[in-house]
Amino acid sequence: MPGSANIEDLHSALSNDLSDPLGDALVTDPDRMFAYRRDQSLLTEAGIPLALVRARDTDDVVETMKWAHRHGVPVVTRGAGTGLAGAANALDGCIVLSVEKLNEILHIDTAARTATVQPGVINGDLAAAVAERGLWYVPDPGSRAISTIGGNLATNAGGTCCAKYGVTADHVARIKAVLADGRIIHTGAVTRKNVAGLNLTQLLVGSEGTLAVIVEATMRLRAAPTAASTVVAAFPSTAQAIEAVLAIRNRAEPCLLELMDRTTITAVNEMTHMGLDESAGALLLIQCDGREAGAEAQTCATVCTEIGATEVYDTDDPVEGEEFMQARRVALTALERQGSTLLDDLAVPVPRLPEMLSAIERIAQKHSLVIGTFGHAADGNLHPTIVFDAADDDHTRRARLAFDDMVAECLELGGSISGEHGIGVLKEPYLEQMVGSVERELMSKVKAAFDPTSILNPGRGI
Repeated sequence: MPGSANIEDLHSALSNDLSDPLGDALVTDPDRMFAYRRDQSLLTEAGIPLALVRARDTDDVVETMKWAHRHGVPVVTRGAGTGLAGAANALDGCIVLSVEKLNEILHIDTAARTATVQPGVINGDLAAAVAERGLWYVPDPGSRAISTIGGNLATNAGGTCCAKYGVTADHVARIKAVLADGRIIHTGAVTRKNVAGLNLTQLLVGSEGTLAVIVEATMRLRAAPTAASTVVAAFPSTAQAIEAVLAIRNRAEPCLLELMDRTTITAVNEMTHMGLDESAGALLLIQCDGREAGAEAQTCATVCTEIGATEVYDTDDPVEGEEFMQARRVALTALERQGSTLLDDLAVPVPRLPEMLSAIERIAQKHSLVIGTFGHAADGNLHPTIVFDAADDDHTRRARLAFDDMVAECLELGGSISGEHGIGVLKEPYLEQMVGSVERELMSKVKAAFDPTSILNPGRGI
């Protein structure tokens, strides 16, 4: 990191070297930079940047990286700032490189079923644009309305349709990126098959801005989805709900299978007045698509009844189905209304979900905290959300301890410390325990090949 002694020299060099090529894209006013210092993670540190660059095009990114490489200044790339692990938090003396203005959908190829976009394009905007052409952009993180494609690529974001259709990595064909020294690379291919050399595209996906700055991506599309059939089932306990999940996976392939626990159900009900059963231990929200959607939904409903659901409701009405899905989409918002939140992102093998859910309940009791759990039951990805008072030091301390306990339990169950939110700053302390010291050394060597002077988001992600 630049020392305080040469900050003044760096400011002078910035002005001399970048004022002309970047113009008003270069920002050094502390007040204007303040909103770009951190993402949405509460318990992670954020530094004071040297400058903010609000890139307008690829040339701005190239000029910024060349200058940073020449002067050894770290660069933190930022999209919409919706991250939950601190990966986009500023470092002291860094350049925050915002790509939010690189927000054009460059080309939609209906024949090839691809869309080429800049990294600042909002996920939901891309989905809406291709839907007008009868196509479907599948990855649908809960932040779809505000998160960017670049950010989704940086963390390999998922969403509700992951179990059947995969995560962001499964829908990217080609990436254009700028290396730490300003050189431009192109990875991948628009062809369906491609084994020419190492898969650099998949290295960039999920790398959290540590290897290169993504400036363009070609994303794969699917034919427009058929109307879905929806099932909502209430269970006395989360254990019974997961028993139903396991049985459903053996008899059907829903495109969406979401879980909400009692704490989350109550929070959603308080916010929306939807009339959900607050006495239920868990709620499953299931959608089936394709030609056999109705029959598959009936199978799911039957399984839920057999397992012991206290209430099962199914509908083929898309409007009604969307209303039920809205309950899951607002889960985090509903919990946020109760206080500050620390959202975890854990993935365990689906058969171990009952143990993980039971552990979360024990941890909430141990630390006297409210923890509402919701998530993608079909692929074992849970989002236990700790509700606490960030203004209370003891509350904050207990929230952090509860977070640590949940991660430890996840590792004990053979799980992953992050299913779709990334490592960032928040989960860096747990990374080596999960991946191994030799494996982490290999990751560091990969980073060194892309970024020999380690100026791209140092200390994050890997």
